[in-house]
Amino acid sequence: MKARDVMTSPVITAKATDLVVQIAKTLLERRISGMPIVDDKGKMVGIISEGDLIRRAEAGTERRRSWWLQAFVDDGTLAAEYVKAHGRTAADVMHRDPVTAGPDTPLHEIAALMESHGVKRIPIVEKGHLVGIVSRSNLIQAVAGTKMGLEIPLSDSAIREKVMERLNQQPWANTWRLNVTVDDGVVNLWGIANADTERQALRVVAETTPGVRAVNDHLMKEPMGSWA
Repeated sequence: MKARDVMTSPVITAKATDLVVQIAKTLLERRISGMPIVDDKGKMVGIISEGDLIRRAEAGTERRRSWWLQAFVDDGTLAAEYVKAHGRTAADVMHRDPVTAGPDTPLHEIAALMESHGVKRIPIVEKGHLVGIVSRSNLIQAVAGTKMGLEIPLSDSAIREKVMERLNQQPWANTWRLNVTVDDGVVNLWGIANADTERQALRVVAETTPGVRAVNDHLMKEPMGSWA
């Protein structure tokens, strides 16, 4: 699946000149955790999330340090924190140059961007303009909406072929020590697994293969010192 398959569109946005208090109200009213900031032409210039609003003077949560800790912080950082806590407009508190993706970006890349950048949403941009947004909720919705199995039943031999094909694609799977049999859509796993995590992974590969109705685990754990 790609970003365009799960993204929310159109997106609730704000302008850089909008007041912070109004943006906070919109986040609450619309039950969203972030809002892209766009210019008059619809080009995204930043993004505001809940995290950008937790250190605010209105709530008495602005960052405070003891005098000796403050002595180790440069003036530029202190000034930026003051603007973040006291600024009145979106331009004062928004995160500039946010990470973005395109409509055809695969979902596994979207998930990787969220993890590597520590963000909860990825704006989707096409030709410089905001066209959607993918949040963690959208990814969970994609998981919840996945249809397991196929409408047309597969033969046992076809299921076995698919399971083995998927196992051969995994760098951790020692397929030379494994065997797979299938009986009426039920997969039987035979052989040796190095660890419980490998055993679990083998089961998941089989369970998520289209056409599989159930999985029986007959795997044995490699005995200690077997290679001595």
